[in-house]
Amino acid sequence: MIVSEISKTRGVPAYMNNLGFLPSTRKATGSSRVDDTLLIRAAQQGDATAFEELVRQYDRAVLRLAVHLTGSQEDGQDMYQEAFLRAYINLGRFRFECSFYTWIYRIVTNLCLDHLRKKNSRGRDLTTTVSPEGEEEKVLDHMPDHRASASPERSAVSRELRERIVCALTRLSPRERVVFELKHYHGLKLRTVAGILNTTEGTIKNTLFRATHKLRLQLAEVR
Repeated sequence: MIVSEISKTRGVPAYMNNLGFLPSTRKATGSSRVDDTLLIRAAQQGDATAFEELVRQYDRAVLRLAVHLTGSQEDGQDMYQEAFLRAYINLGRFRFECSFYTWIYRIVTNLCLDHLRKKNSRGRDLTTTVSPEGEEEKVLDHMPDHRASASPERSAVSRELRERIVCALTRLSPRERVVFELKHYHGLKLRTVAGILNTTEGTIKNTLFRATHKLRLQLAEVR
């Protein structure tokens, strides 16, 4: 969706009025981070600067998640822009029943799920992610390789395993893949994943179990 076109009719702030809407280069720190509740209430009263601050505090995490889930820098950027656009449009309905972090993650995750289902994600490689600095990186580079220093042979086996894992992930259902990645790549607790996907922790546990079981079956021949 083109942000500049929607902004003409929906009053999106000027800083979102172009396709160059990219993650900010500023890093939020504990001392400078503004309380989300204050920002949300101000934004709900029409303060565009307050919403811009919310974007700055979460934009890198949201972009990184979107690119990782879609497996594409371009698609991830589209999901990222759409997520914040939807957040802006619907912020007036935010009732503080969850954190803004959970809410914006829920929006972008659902967008990515819809995208994966429409694309019928079979055959798409999930090979890239985005670093905290906004640089595109290989997923394999972030997967544990504790045996790499032991010997060249073990290093080769480990890399082959990691490549097989990446390939196996593309064979999971979109929801299984999202749950597995939120838990293992992004380090979120199951309770948090359940909140993002608006379901129960038990349901997430079952989904994660199915995803892990499928991956183990596909990787069973690797030693």
